Amino acid sequence: MSVSAALSSTPSYHLTSLPSTSPLSLRFSLSFRENNTRGRLFLSQKQSRVVVVRSQATTTPASSEAVKVTAVPSQMKAWVYGEYGGVDVLKFDSSVAVPDVKEDQVLVKVLAAALNPVDGKRRQGKFKATDSPLPTVPGYDVAGVVVKVGSEVKDFKVGDEVYGDVNEKALEGPKQFGSLAEYTAVEERLLAPKPKNLDFAEAASLPLAIETAYEGLERLGFSAGKSILVLNGSGGVGTLVIQLAKQVFGASRVAATSSTRNLELLKSLGADLAIDYTKENFEDLPEKFDVVYDAIGQCEKAVKAVKEGGSVVALTGAVTPPGFRFVVTSNGAVLRKLNPYLESGQVKPVVDPKAPFSFAQLAEAFSYLETNRATGKVVISPIP
Repeated sequence: MSVSAALSSTPSYHLTSLPSTSPLSLRFSLSFRENNTRGRLFLSQKQSRVVVVRSQATTTPASSEAVKVTAVPSQMKAWVYGEYGGVDVLKFDSSVAVPDVKEDQVLVKVLAAALNPVDGKRRQGKFKATDSPLPTVPGYDVAGVVVKVGSEVKDFKVGDEVYGDVNEKALEGPKQFGSLAEYTAVEERLLAPKPKNLDFAEAASLPLAIETAYEGLERLGFSAGKSILVLNGSGGVGTLVIQLAKQVFGASRVAATSSTRNLELLKSLGADLAIDYTKENFEDLPEKFDVVYDAIGQCEKAVKAVKEGGSVVALTGAVTPPGFRFVVTSNGAVLRKLNPYLESGQVKPVVDPKAPFSFAQLAEAFSYLETNRATGKVVISPIP
């Protein structure tokens, strides 16, 4: 059976975006066109490489007032893979069935998505024992517009801008239809209203990473007045751990590691101490911390940097006591809780300066992510 046929075996509900010359189309308002100059706010003029924190991209309208949705097509464009492996297994398919919508789900017209390390590991078959059946449309993070609602949905209506992580459990039966497609079906409880001040690309960069950062801090028992060391502070999760620890949890002191080129970024995000791991061994520093958030896989070293009685959380790699690991649970309520911090600018998305990658550049984007050199998040926009 072909990839298209296998993914087309379920009924579907439909909505489409057509070229602007068509009477049925997704259109952008004049007010958006007047303000759609693509811009970047640089975190520091001292950086040789800069990170996009706020941008107005011509491909991602910032307001649903500028979007008109009409009908849903029977088929959509999507990236799929029918076997596990490297980026070469990813195939573009223009005739994938739009997924069915269950009673507790909404159908989202995807305007932006983001890549996460778990996407690559899943594609490589590292979680095949608990994975959904192949072929798979990958993607966890999504930002877009609701175009259909299930009968039990209460908080969202057609036209609402939303964002979220489409998989409640990252490794246990993730969806066969992910976010790297024109449409995706998502449980209402996994979504939240998109922050009003963020465009779709910025919003898509947040869900899995910010939920992981938040849940990890909670599991560490982090609270006001405590100190924290963040390993890989310039990564997708690390950039948000720094900000949440400082702005939401009230950290007394935040230290973080990165390479030389990202030290100014760490400081701009709120780190009191930026450690260049190419020049210093953080585990040998005389200062110790109440907790260590290991977002890189160095738990054996991390436990040497924590105070007696402190805690270490490790997202990847081998775990050394007293370190522990957890797998995030997607929860729209967490995003709703953090939205005020995002809308006030206290917490900012950090998007890699190479992004956004176009939908056609997905394999290139995955290859870049898997070099482990990305700063912040790798975003795909527009879709398609």
